[in-house]
Amino acid sequence: MSTSATSVDTGSDGTANPADSAAVAKKESWLTRLYTGTGGFPIVQKRKIYYIIALLIFLVCMASIVFRGFTLGIDFEGGTKLAVPAPGVDPAVAAQVVGDATGEEVAQSQLVGSGSAQQVEIQMPFLDTQQITDAKNALFEQFHPVNAQGDESPNAIGDSNRSESWGSSVTKKAVIALIVFVAVVFVYIMIRFEWAMSLAAMVSMLYVLVFTAGIYSIVGWEVSPATVIGLLTILSFALYDTVVVFDKVQENTTGHRHRKRNTYAEEANLAVNQTLMRSINTTVISLLPLAALVVIAVVILGVGTLRDLALVQVVGIFTGTLSSIFLATPLLVDIKSRTPAIKKHNAEVAAFRKNRADRAAAAQ
Repeated sequence: MSTSATSVDTGSDGTANPADSAAVAKKESWLTRLYTGTGGFPIVQKRKIYYIIALLIFLVCMASIVFRGFTLGIDFEGGTKLAVPAPGVDPAVAAQVVGDATGEEVAQSQLVGSGSAQQVEIQMPFLDTQQITDAKNALFEQFHPVNAQGDESPNAIGDSNRSESWGSSVTKKAVIALIVFVAVVFVYIMIRFEWAMSLAAMVSMLYVLVFTAGIYSIVGWEVSPATVIGLLTILSFALYDTVVVFDKVQENTTGHRHRKRNTYAEEANLAVNQTLMRSINTTVISLLPLAALVVIAVVILGVGTLRDLALVQVVGIFTGTLSSIFLATPLLVDIKSRTPAIKKHNAEVAAFRKNRADRAAAAQ
């Protein structure tokens, strides 16, 4: 994937001249350039455009997180959830029945699932045992739901209860897990690569975190423990894709300061192009089963762990791929370009090219 079917002029060090590569890229279709990874897409060179787009998305997501907040499940904020088999059950009527029976305001009442698995889920503040019993009896008298054996019974109505202290404990553990994950990743990348790559990878991964959390906030999807598990999973995926790109960057730039034909930015851009097709293939293959899981979880099984897990992974994997391509490597280039060694090398490359152009002009 790293070589092109079309030959280009190279110097004594075996490195392609960017001007020649650009000329070849113009002759190739964008599909050919994508497949061969010739460096025909100026991703790093146009990084300011991607920074602006990423910043706008970041601000929108942060604004939603700060002002709109999240729809937390009962595992995080505590509360009670009742599930009534759906045939003949109107969510609005069910909410009114439960509210009258318990004296508490219903937070949410919705129809989920389909077919025989369809249910009406009613979520409300934490109820004690007597209130739950009163609510289930009132729902039974109103709708007469049947259990799995086909018998009418209040036990056909499911319930789950979480206290506020339980929710606080789960939230604290989720935050600790996220902090530990990020810290371990930071140390690993710093050992595996270098500090600049570690910093760029962390910024990219945090962007994926904010973007995914922002989507949940904007759309209003419920945040459950499965969401947190899925979030840690997609952060791992985003890190994997970034490490693949950085590994190629490291390979291309090893000893580059002894060569004066390409800058660090050009070598990094070539690395992104060379891994672009791999990133796309990995993303598509990962999204296809998750898309099927979303359909099964939402249409057939209804709201639950599978849906929460699938939704966060679909959003996160897509974002993680874009971030590793359009954010992580450009950030790395900007960080490295501020170091004295890279500044010196860029000046040497510019002088080499000027000298070459002068010789070519004199030869004419």
